[in-house]
Amino acid sequence: MALPKIVSLFSGAGGLDLGFKQEGYELAFAVDISESAIRSHKRNFNDTKSLAGDLMELQPQGVLRHLSEILIDGEPIGVIGGPPCQGFSRGNPAALASDPRNKLALLYLEVVEELQKRYAVQFVLFENVLGIRDAKHEEAFKGILDKFDELGLSATVNEYCALDFGVPQNRKRVIISAFRSAEKGRAFVPKTTPRTNMTVRAAISGLPDPAFYARNLEPSSIPHHPNHWTMRPVSKRFADPMAAPSGARSFRRLKWEAPSPTVAYGHREIHVHPEGTRRLSIYEAMRLQGFPHDFVLEGTLSAQVEQVSNAVPPPLARALANGVSRALGT
Repeated sequence: MALPKIVSLFSGAGGLDLGFKQEGYELAFAVDISESAIRSHKRNFNDTKSLAGDLMELQPQGVLRHLSEILIDGEPIGVIGGPPCQGFSRGNPAALASDPRNKLALLYLEVVEELQKRYAVQFVLFENVLGIRDAKHEEAFKGILDKFDELGLSATVNEYCALDFGVPQNRKRVIISAFRSAEKGRAFVPKTTPRTNMTVRAAISGLPDPAFYARNLEPSSIPHHPNHWTMRPVSKRFADPMAAPSGARSFRRLKWEAPSPTVAYGHREIHVHPEGTRRLSIYEAMRLQGFPHDFVLEGTLSAQVEQVSNAVPPPLARALANGVSRALGT
């Protein structure tokens, strides 16, 4: 049985996509609202048709129009992606059940419903934050699961931690894996790896100092990797890191011999390097996410912060892809 082609919704720069590509899947189409993320996607997945577009404007029929140019009717596909999660995030104290962004999860499934009219959707993989299962979102989450059932997809909800998949980061996420009843021959069980050497030191020690952001900084001036740059340290706390408190969200200092907390940064909240004299570079954050050296993010520094924060760690993504393959019996 051949692997289905992949349609990636809310793709971001492509962390989830990379895991599926590494597992042998062909990426047919990707869409995300961020132009910078799609620039990154095009750079790293040059054989994929990727589109910068708002799915709220594009709507399911718009996705179908684009796919009709690259896929044959009846072709087997899989749909993957993580709808924006700020409305469900526990890290967002103002998160409300009525947040309009929460509707994007159902829009994701409405796209799947439209794709079922022309293609054989063999599986759907839906990624989101743990908060989506909180009591205040109970009605929304039940609506999501009911929609899977309405589409004839047998859905299973699991929580996974990146530490169990070779990623030195305490990042926990909800994964809904759903298969057509006729397709699901085996259980969806991604293979875990032992939590050995899951430390910040193992991921980022030995790197040269990064370049600091400057308006006229040339990419050729950034050492080691195009994303090895960071904000210039201006706070007095960087001058005397031993005296600075490290518990605040905006000044969370990493520990060499421990995993990183979740790589999910807001404005000026990039974690502080273990030495305490600066914040992490984008490339160091990418290493903590498990990205390979040849993966490059495009855009401004703030756009790259957003992309690395939103990404599914590729080693976890690859394990999910392998779990899908085994569940499909391919």
